Amino acid sequence: MDHRSKPPPRLPPGLDVRSAAVLREIVEQYVETGEPVGSRTLSRLLPQKLSPATIRNVMADLTEAGLLFAPHTSAGRLPTDRGLRLFVDGLLQFGELSDEERGTINLALAQSGRSLQDTLAQASSMLAGLSSAAGMVLAPKGDGPVKHIEFVPLSPGRALVVLVSADGQVENRIIETPPGLPPSALQQAGNYLNAQLSGLSLAELRRQVGAEIEANRTALDKLTNAVIEAGLATWGNEGRGGSLILRGQSRLLEDVDQLGKLGAIQALFERLETEEIMLRLLELAETSDGVRIFIGAESGLFGSAGVSMVVAPARNAQDRIVGAIGVIGPTRINYGRIIPVVDYTARVIGRLLG
Repeated sequence: MDHRSKPPPRLPPGLDVRSAAVLREIVEQYVETGEPVGSRTLSRLLPQKLSPATIRNVMADLTEAGLLFAPHTSAGRLPTDRGLRLFVDGLLQFGELSDEERGTINLALAQSGRSLQDTLAQASSMLAGLSSAAGMVLAPKGDGPVKHIEFVPLSPGRALVVLVSADGQVENRIIETPPGLPPSALQQAGNYLNAQLSGLSLAELRRQVGAEIEANRTALDKLTNAVIEAGLATWGNEGRGGSLILRGQSRLLEDVDQLGKLGAIQALFERLETEEIMLRLLELAETSDGVRIFIGAESGLFGSAGVSMVVAPARNAQDRIVGAIGVIGPTRINYGRIIPVVDYTARVIGRLLG
């Protein structure tokens, strides 16, 4: 595919032309194959005519500087997290997406009758497919209007509260119901709340209904009022976390060759599902003007389990953060390919969530 290349980047501080070329080639080979690169291979690949002995000296200097390392007893070298960071910040060249690629992304995310949740899931799957890594989409808790609320009986003492937002998102909560509650009370509770909606957000609805119950103006009995309060309260004490959709997690396991590494990846999956991580992802997005790349432990979200994350904020027309879009994969992900994909997808999702 045709990518328009940017001008060659400046040399990172501390690297001359020769060492920069060696580091770039080693990283690019690592991204492509995952294998250590030796001096003889480099002598064939580098545009400059350098002897294997000269290249070995450069590799030794880069290793001493902490930018390369030798796995096991291999004569070849791989980039360290620090070497990858230097490459991403100063040596990486990436193109812009073609009109065809933009059109493909737009078409994949066209809502056309789907709920917003389904669209976000499609975005996550699309990112996973385009990046050969795990796609991630985080939408914060919506503060838009509520379209419908329903109470569904489950069993004695329990009911399901179904909330449908105006943008099509559906959320469910299970509540405990008072002993002796007649089935008709759940219907009455739903009817009462739906009559109050008229474009209110959940927070506004909670305040309005709370005031009416306190002033005894609902014309409902105490048990029904209790159900209404319990239903609204299930959304009342949550933080700013949202809906995190991950697709393609199995791709993170493709490079796993050690049991310890497998455990670290599984722990990463578990952490990603926590409210704390979702909040942190939003914080990272809020402090970003555009795409940010985190290598190894840099993000503070997980340890150095050979994982990188590329994340971008999704902003609406008012430039307000409405979510985060990203890719999580092994450190050998194709940064030059993934960065423009994440950047453009974030812009499209920003418009959808805006």
